[in-house]
Amino acid sequence: MARPDTSAYRTFDDITGRLDEIVADVRSKDTSLERSLDLFDEAIALGSKAVELVDTTNFTEEERAKLAAKAQEDAEADADDATPSEAASQAQDERG
Repeated sequence: MARPDTSAYRTFDDITGRLDEIVADVRSKDTSLERSLDLFDEAIALGSKAVELVDTTNFTEEERAKLAAKAQEDAEADADDATPSEAASQAQDERG
């Protein structure tokens, strides 16, 4: 299978907008399994493109600090939403 074309998506906003559309499509009961798999492939390609954007972006120290703080907030929110066994597993992973 050919990799989906992501050349039209040049910014994080473009990528996240399309990913939001993909999530909505996959959640729709009218979306076939085959279409869902195609959308999954597209989401993976978009994720790879987002990683490439991050790898080539020169962040300032302030931007890096904001990103690190946001990542920490997201991790804490995920831990709050986790079941007790998931939370224990996450804690174990963080300790090494």
